[in-house]
Amino acid sequence: MTSPSKKSSTQTLKKSIPAAVKRKPAARSAYSKAELEEIFRRFSVQRPEPKGELEHVNPFTLVVAVALSAQATDAGVNKATRALFKVADTPQKMLDLGEEKVRDYIKTIGLYRNKAKNVIALSQRLVDVYGGEVPKTREELVTLPGVGRKTANVVLSMAFGIPTIAVDTHIFRIANRIRLAPGKTPDEIEDKLMRIIPKQYLFHAHHWLILHGRYCCKARKPECERCVIADICKSPEKTCDVPAPLVELPPQLFGPTP
Repeated sequence: MTSPSKKSSTQTLKKSIPAAVKRKPAARSAYSKAELEEIFRRFSVQRPEPKGELEHVNPFTLVVAVALSAQATDAGVNKATRALFKVADTPQKMLDLGEEKVRDYIKTIGLYRNKAKNVIALSQRLVDVYGGEVPKTREELVTLPGVGRKTANVVLSMAFGIPTIAVDTHIFRIANRIRLAPGKTPDEIEDKLMRIIPKQYLFHAHHWLILHGRYCCKARKPECERCVIADICKSPEKTCDVPAPLVELPPQLFGPTP
């Protein structure tokens, strides 16, 4: 039994430890370093140069496309923005077009009225604050209307080549389903993935995980027989232990327009 004096001194010691010295909890993954290396090595063979599937022509149109993609499919956004970006590929051109006409272009996308307002508002801020240029830091990007952390991370990665992990619904599902980086929030999962993914694979990891979730480890039913990491996967839902042949997949149908 701990004496009152010892208990008191222990509590005092704990309180005296500076916050900066306290260690961050280790990233918990069901996989060893060797297994993580092998998972992402296989993804790199399967898709050597993965691409985001939102069409865009520059950083500004990428910001707009990602903002519009919330609660919408990439294919649906691409269908709407092809015509829009032909007439408005800069913040000033978008402002000149006006909110009503922007609405007309994107009315097939969910929540289009509010999204049109955000597109005009973010265009105005880019013109007023950043001289019409898209900023290159997360802190600045998230100040744009309609732009959250996920959108900012996508832009940092795809437009400026900065390794980030944008946790969308696919990555959130996979991180938990296969016990890669279990977490209750996107920020928690992002933090864990950034720490456990081998550095040499970090730049493309975001797209590999999204595409794996979209085309193989699907929401309703994972297609384990088509999975290249089926033998390594530790998901309780797994239905197959034999990995699919590790071959490079055909080029993606979507991607940034020239």
